[in-house]
Amino acid sequence: MTVIATSTSAYFDRSVQDMASLRARAEGLQKQIGSGQKLARSSDNPLAASRLRSLTRTDTLSAIDTANAGHAAADLKLADAALSSFADYIIRAQELTTQAASGVLSPSQRAGIGTELLAIRGNLVALANSRDSAGHALFGGETAGAAYTLDGAGNAVYTGSAAVGELTLGDGQSVRHSLTGPEFLNFTVAGSATDLLAVIKSLGEALQGAAADPAQAARNALGSLGQALDAVTTGQTQIGARLAWIDLTTERRTMLSEMNAGEQAGIGGTDMASTIAELQQVMLVLEASQASFAKLANLSLFDLLR
Repeated sequence: MTVIATSTSAYFDRSVQDMASLRARAEGLQKQIGSGQKLARSSDNPLAASRLRSLTRTDTLSAIDTANAGHAAADLKLADAALSSFADYIIRAQELTTQAASGVLSPSQRAGIGTELLAIRGNLVALANSRDSAGHALFGGETAGAAYTLDGAGNAVYTGSAAVGELTLGDGQSVRHSLTGPEFLNFTVAGSATDLLAVIKSLGEALQGAAADPAQAARNALGSLGQALDAVTTGQTQIGARLAWIDLTTERRTMLSEMNAGEQAGIGGTDMASTIAELQQVMLVLEASQASFAKLANLSLFDLLR
């Protein structure tokens, strides 16, 4: 009798354990279907979990690089628009200077042109102090304040830093998100360093009577304005190249992100079709086990003796 009791108890215990295991498996499969992830804990598959963590870190860094690329692109587009305005002002200054260089204008007419040139110069100073997407000096390098200030004589003085900071784009790549003012406003005339703001200020004042021969001053300034336009055009080319580089790195980063997403889905994602089929199979076995256990549990030796 003791043997029979022990065997019966062991049977019941084993049956309960088997059904509990089946229920746990069914619950696990249901969680996988609900969450879309087949790894609930790292211990389920340590190697796969480690790879998923690595891919997650890559995605996090990629998000930072994407934000940097967006910031850099926004600033470069602002700089490109500003340089286009610089070019327009220079072209207008060239037109006015060509008129002033003519010998048929009266002093008052040249003085009027000088007034317009000085107004253009004021607009150029304001443009040189444009702000980037973060509210800092667009052409002031790393300075937060104005890129240019006016000294006591009204001359524009660069007060920004020597270089523009770089933003990382991932994989060891980086890009400068703007230009400093001197990079496109400064140039050399006959071996002497000067800048666009100084050239137009001097010309405007010369046409208003500061020069003995204003017409000759205008003729001399034409070459400087041509060099200034070349410098601005070169700056636009640099900005265009940087924008193209950002586009290229963004396309590469997008491709890598898609590959990472595919690998993450393959490693940790739930295969819905196979998981649902497995769940149905487990539920079927569980229901059959429960039914069989219920019938065997109701059997009695006295039923067999009747």
